[in-house]
Amino acid sequence: MAVNLTYDDKIAVLDLGDDENRFSPDFLDEINRVLDEVLAAGAHGLVTTAGGKFYTNGLDLDWLMAHGDRTDWYVGRVHALLARMLTLPIPTAAAVVGHAFGAGAMLAIAHDFRVMRADRGFFCFPEIDIRIPFTPGMAALIQAKLTPQAQVASMTTGRRFGGVDAQQIGIVDATAGEGAVTPAATEFLRPLAGKDSGTLGAIKATMFDPAVAALTGA
Repeated sequence: MAVNLTYDDKIAVLDLGDDENRFSPDFLDEINRVLDEVLAAGAHGLVTTAGGKFYTNGLDLDWLMAHGDRTDWYVGRVHALLARMLTLPIPTAAAVVGHAFGAGAMLAIAHDFRVMRADRGFFCFPEIDIRIPFTPGMAALIQAKLTPQAQVASMTTGRRFGGVDAQQIGIVDATAGEGAVTPAATEFLRPLAGKDSGTLGAIKATMFDPAVAALTGA
């Protein structure tokens, strides 16, 4: 299943797909195309969700193995998407309906809010266990959003957080049951409808300037 965009009133709901939803170059192109569409339509908010057991499993390691000579280009594309989501000029919420690993977990972190299923799925930064250190940009993104305690607990251990544990340590804002995660994420945004996008974009750009600079090299 390709990504799919629907609307709940004026809140855009982007379904990332029903497989592992890894960040292939085509997937990155499609996400950016949809974000362009959402902003052009004047949406009052954006919820990202998924249709299967994964929210997203992050980097497309198979593509990377086959295109090792393009690693820097590819990582730059991923960094650019994370920076764009971090500063998107409308309210955003990730509906983490299943597993969110690595860069997929970073995508969730880049949203304003996160709602995770309480009884299924893990939120995990596995970098320590797969021997891939965080890039400075990825580390800066996580550090911009999580407390020092949560940073250490998630970045240095490879721990797989279920929804309840993730909420207790502040990785996600709320949990919900099966079938209720996306509606709950949407309700996070509904009171924020109508915020001026220019002002909100400027606030986010100022708030997260160090992380964006680390992600984009700007």
